Amino acid sequence: MKRLLNTLYITSSDRYLSLDGENVVVLAEQKEVGRVPLHNLEAIVTFGFTGASPALMGACAQRNVALSFLSHSGRFLARISGEERGNVLLRKRQYGISEDAAGSLDIAKSFIIGKIFNARWVLERATRDHAMRVDTERLKKVSGQLKCSLESVQECAFVDTLRGIEGEAASLYFSVFDELILQQKEAFRFQGRNRRPPLDAINALLSFVYTLLTNMTASALETVGLDPYVGFMHTDRPGRASLALDLMEELRPVFADRFVLSLINKRIVSPSGFYQKENGAVMMDDDTRKAVLSAWQSRKQEAIRHPFLEEKVEWGMVPYSQALLLARFIRGDLDAYPPFLWK
Repeated sequence: MKRLLNTLYITSSDRYLSLDGENVVVLAEQKEVGRVPLHNLEAIVTFGFTGASPALMGACAQRNVALSFLSHSGRFLARISGEERGNVLLRKRQYGISEDAAGSLDIAKSFIIGKIFNARWVLERATRDHAMRVDTERLKKVSGQLKCSLESVQECAFVDTLRGIEGEAASLYFSVFDELILQQKEAFRFQGRNRRPPLDAINALLSFVYTLLTNMTASALETVGLDPYVGFMHTDRPGRASLALDLMEELRPVFADRFVLSLINKRIVSPSGFYQKENGAVMMDDDTRKAVLSAWQSRKQEAIRHPFLEEKVEWGMVPYSQALLLARFIRGDLDAYPPFLWK
C-alpha cells in the first residue's frame, strides 16, 4: 500500500520551478517566493507555462516524484515521472486482457457497476439527509432507474452496449444533479453536463476536479506497475490515459461530484470567483482555484472505511487501493476486480 505524501500545487502562471540542493525552489521574476524539501513530496502539479529547470525535472525523475504540467484552466499537458518499476509480467497480462473482448468486458462492467451504484447512493443519501430540501420523489424515481441500469450492466454482452448503458445512466444522474445544490442556488444552477469548454461555473468545477482525479488515478496505476494508457473500456488513443479514465469512473460520483457539491453548499466558492471568456468558456480565477485545491487536499486526508479491504483509509488513498486491487486481479490473486462501492 502506497503511503500518501504531499502534493505541491503551483497555481500562479508566472512561477518558475528550480532545484537547490534537495529543495524545490519557487521563483517569481527570479526572486524566491517558496521552498519545499523534495523528499517530502509525492508529486508536483504546476499551472501555466513558465516551466521548470532541467535539474529539477531530472531530480523528480530520479526520485520518482511525478511532475505534471497543466494549463491555466487545469487541462493536462504533460507529465514527467521516474523509471518504471512495474512488473513486466503484470503489464503483459494487462495488454493481453485489453486485446481480449471478453476479458475487457468483465473488468469494464465492474468499473461501471461501481459508477452507477455510487451515483445511486449519492441520490439516496440526499433523500435521507435533506428530505425537506430536495424533491425526494424525483430523486427516488431516478434512483430506481439507476437500479435497473445496474441489472442491464450485468446482462450486457458487448463493450459498446456497456458504453450505451453508462451514457444513459450518466444522463439520468445529471438530470437531477441540480437538486443536490442546496446553497447559492440562483448563482449555481446546473442545466446539464458540458465540457471543452465548460459553459457554467458548475461544469468548470467538475472538469477541473475530474482532471485532478485523473492525475491521481494515473499515478496510482503507475505505482502498482500498470500502464495507465491501456484501458479496457475507453479506447486507446495517443496521449490518453485510458485505464486511468476507466478506473476513475467508479470514483466520479462519490469522490469528485460530492466534493464539487460541498464546495458550493459550504460556500467555499462563490459566483464572483468565475469569469467568462469571449468563446463562452467559464473559468475560475486564481483565488478560487487556490481555495478549491486547498479543500481538495483536505478532502484527501479525510478517513473512511474501505468497503472491500474493511480498514480505514484516507480518501486520497482510494485510487491507490483500487489500483492495487486491479493489479492483484490481473495477476490472478483475486477472482474478480472489486469496485469501490460506497454508502
